[in-house]
Amino acid sequence: MKLPVLSVADGAAWEERLVSAFERGPHAVEIVRRCVDVIDLLAVAASGQGRAALVSAELRRLDADAVDRLRAAGVVPVGVTPRAGQAAEERLRSAGVLHLVPDDAEPAVVAAVLGEAVRAASDPVAAGRHAARGFADPALSMPIPPGAAAPLAADEPPRSGTVVAVWGPTGAPGRTTLAVTLADEIAALGKSAMVVDADVYGGTIAAVLGLLDESPGLASACRQAGGQFLAAADLAALCWQLAPRLRVLTGVPLAARWPELRPAAIPVVLAAARALADVTVVDCGFCLETDEELSFDTVAPRRNGATLAVLDDADMIVAVGGADPIGMQRLVRGLGELRDLELSAPVWVVLNRVRNSAVPGDPVRELSAALERFAGVTPTALLAADAPALDEAIANGRLLSESSPGSALRQGIVQLAGALAGVEVAAPKRRRRG
Repeated sequence: MKLPVLSVADGAAWEERLVSAFERGPHAVEIVRRCVDVIDLLAVAASGQGRAALVSAELRRLDADAVDRLRAAGVVPVGVTPRAGQAAEERLRSAGVLHLVPDDAEPAVVAAVLGEAVRAASDPVAAGRHAARGFADPALSMPIPPGAAAPLAADEPPRSGTVVAVWGPTGAPGRTTLAVTLADEIAALGKSAMVVDADVYGGTIAAVLGLLDESPGLASACRQAGGQFLAAADLAALCWQLAPRLRVLTGVPLAARWPELRPAAIPVVLAAARALADVTVVDCGFCLETDEELSFDTVAPRRNGATLAVLDDADMIVAVGGADPIGMQRLVRGLGELRDLELSAPVWVVLNRVRNSAVPGDPVRELSAALERFAGVTPTALLAADAPALDEAIANGRLLSESSPGSALRQGIVQLAGALAGVEVAAPKRRRRG
């Protein structure tokens, strides 16, 4: 059976030549549909008629979003460029087209490239991963905005970091506070850390830390990752440097800009983050629904795609829920949704805002027993409620370690950070009541 291929040449002569050659020659390739433009190509691809597509470098509206939609439909794009057309090659690669052939290539060569592209499509992220260089942390006393930090040192060995996704159900259980504080405490333990705001419904990491929320951030990283390649140095240039070992990649300032966080680019950004930091903590959105396409007749935008991509690529998931009856109910249901996704990463459950007033009896014992009974899991950590410490930190745009270093909440997160980073941490000392 021949490989079904779509083509869109925008009037170029190579299309007619290849159609005739594939029809008459002994090639395992067949052009089954000649499309007139990108819209026609996407519609035909969604119908399942092809496995690959030959696309002209001069094709209008061929951007990273169109390439993502092709891949979502199971069609691998192969670019056709003029020989020595460097500008055309760069345009296609920036859009995410990984395989290119010159417009005067022999049909056998084109057929071979098409076959290789389809075979490689089974692992597209691996093609974009690379051994990027580490960096030397400068001594800092204040946040350095994106692009102003010292460049990465070329003699540093590449890192192979861990990605920790912080997720929680609806109801503001404290995802952002936990993500930011975890990254800060991991950095304080001697590991390089980065916190990423990937919340598509209302990321607030920039506001919490008092940073400019119009900085490039994750949206710009996703755009640069359109070619399935993003160097650690490129990612570092988009981050705020909050401390010698702590970087911050802000999210979209407006929830309406969620389409900029393309799911296909997320694994590439996280691959660069692994090369840049020992531990990358990602603040995720709450919603795990995957049925957006049911409301559309064509390939639909996926608002929750970025969250699902982070969870699927993460090495560890920290699921945080509120330590009250409503928060526990939401957490139990959310953990069921996580199990339905069949993720490979282990899930650590954290109960936040533990207080005597919300639960009768011993809150630690009662909450642990309820979680084991209804969700079948034991909480990894129970974090004390400390509203005054949080209010002071947010009001001043500071971290808990800066505004309230002795906070019971902060001490609990220190223990969790040590467990995540594999660093032994001394147990907090109990204060004597005077």
